[in-house]
Amino acid sequence: MTRVYLSLRDRPAASRPAPGASSGAGRRPARPAKVSSVVVTLGVVSMLTDISSESVAAILPLYVTTALGLSTLAYGVLDGLMQGATALVRVLGGWAADRGDHPKWVATTGYGLSALSRAGLLAAGGFAGVTAAVAVDRVGKGIRTAPRDAMIAAASDPRTLGRSFGVHRALDTVGAALGPLLAFVVLWAIPDGYSTVFVVSFGAAVLGLATLVLLVPDLRPRRAAWLARHRSRGERALPKCKGCTCDVTGLQPAGRPFRWSLVVAPRMRRVLLAAGVLALLTVGDGFVYLSLQARDGFAAQWFPLLYVGTNVAYMSLAVPVGRLADRWGRARVFVWGHLALVAAYVCAGLAWASTATTVAALLLLGAFYAATDGVLAAVVGRIASADVRGAAIGTAQTVQAVARMVASAAFGVLWYTAGRGPAILVVAALLAAALPVCWVLVRSLDAAPASEDATAGADA
Repeated sequence: MTRVYLSLRDRPAASRPAPGASSGAGRRPARPAKVSSVVVTLGVVSMLTDISSESVAAILPLYVTTALGLSTLAYGVLDGLMQGATALVRVLGGWAADRGDHPKWVATTGYGLSALSRAGLLAAGGFAGVTAAVAVDRVGKGIRTAPRDAMIAAASDPRTLGRSFGVHRALDTVGAALGPLLAFVVLWAIPDGYSTVFVVSFGAAVLGLATLVLLVPDLRPRRAAWLARHRSRGERALPKCKGCTCDVTGLQPAGRPFRWSLVVAPRMRRVLLAAGVLALLTVGDGFVYLSLQARDGFAAQWFPLLYVGTNVAYMSLAVPVGRLADRWGRARVFVWGHLALVAAYVCAGLAWASTATTVAALLLLGAFYAATDGVLAAVVGRIASADVRGAAIGTAQTVQAVARMVASAAFGVLWYTAGRGPAILVVAALLAAALPVCWVLVRSLDAAPASEDATAGADA
């Protein structure tokens, strides 16, 4: 189990480096650390929260277009809101986590807002109420995501960062598969049981919030990075925190002053540009599922199972793809993982109905998320300074969220004017053309020396 030590006195004596000892010859290479218990616990929190959120997301396209009687254009606006309402608050959440050096409590605020939004869905009586509840949920998601990912990065061995994010995303996706499955069972038993789904969703959100508050430790990433920098310089007597009177085991924030220039350093700008371009050509999954339903004509109660299929594929592939990213290159896996999305769009845009193409579309969507979701956070977590890691991850996710908001709203219009098949195939062609350009932008990020992983964020 990976442990994070906040001072030398917390570290077991047997594991402390001897004075003047070198890290060089005669030693066997250290074995990669196991995935931290912090990562696993955060995965359980995400699993419970995703049971809550995905049970709602799985019925939302039908709820809006069937129960509320609105068009796909209205759903496009709502889906764009789901993608974009998290945008600015992602940066705020990351900044607050870095500034106060207490990412756990910033994440707790986000998880709490999402739990409240589930209660709001029960009270909502129309499109405006549903839109407000969805907006609150997405704001909560935006606040919590960057601090949570910063905690994962802080608790993990830098050499196996992709695997740690893969384990977290695998647990997260267990919930993302169980949520739609629960929605399917409810709608199977109660054809109009949308309110029952909302009740189940609220209960799961409360359990996830309680797990975070009671079981996840209050990690201090900036303090740990500050101590690591002084240890790497061979200082046996560590200095006091700059700007305060506490000793190194005190509770005051430590680390260098927060600077946005570190967040948008040259290497980060390339990641942000590539992520933004690719997200502009990524439409919401709900559109893919609505396309499959419109083409294949299966009954509405089977609709949530489409989410289950995608999430089972994601869950199965998250850890293997995370390991592949650690070995083959995280930026490479992130960019070329979008090929799976191109293929999924082609399967959904074909004119003829086929069980094989429907199943293939779901599996390809799962592969796309396994190759991009946690991998983007791992790319940023490696190249960003530890002092601004939360804000850097939040900034990358904000760029992605804003671009996907624009993409969903624009695709709703494109579907409405051009039709289902042509709209999806046009997006597939544009995405395929963008991949080589984005690869040119980020390919050098995988060519950094291996030693950089061991000191990621120490001296940006």
